[in-house]
Amino acid sequence: MSGVRLVVAAAILDGTGRVLAAQRAAPPELAGQWEFPGGKVEDGESEQAALVRECREELGIVVRPGQLIAAVPIPGGRLLRLWTARICSGVPTVSEHLELRWVAAAELRALPWLAPDRPLLTLLEPSLTGRSAGGAAGDVPGRQS
Repeated sequence: MSGVRLVVAAAILDGTGRVLAAQRAAPPELAGQWEFPGGKVEDGESEQAALVRECREELGIVVRPGQLIAAVPIPGGRLLRLWTARICSGVPTVSEHLELRWVAAAELRALPWLAPDRPLLTLLEPSLTGRSAGGAAGDVPGRQS
């Protein structure tokens, strides 16, 4: 994938049909919009390792990556890849975002999502409603203590 920078995002599922959404704090032109947490894959890092690292840095949690949901091109010659994930330890805490919110499938479209994340919503819905074949929704723990 020469020239294309990978960005990973986590659709963190809670096992009750909800996904964790994060409200951007910066930059100003994106503040207030919602996204799936994640970030850039560093050189020599696997996508799954990047997902674990980004969730630890942004949310203070340890996640286990699940299945790849989709990949969409984003500005700047980057490719955004959305993975399901489950929380292994910790409780998501706000550090880099304005707010974190658990969102059910029926509520997804009520939030103002970042443009690159919008096409992912339809692809994620089966994982939230249990309609996906082999989806990870059923084995994701609810609350962690």
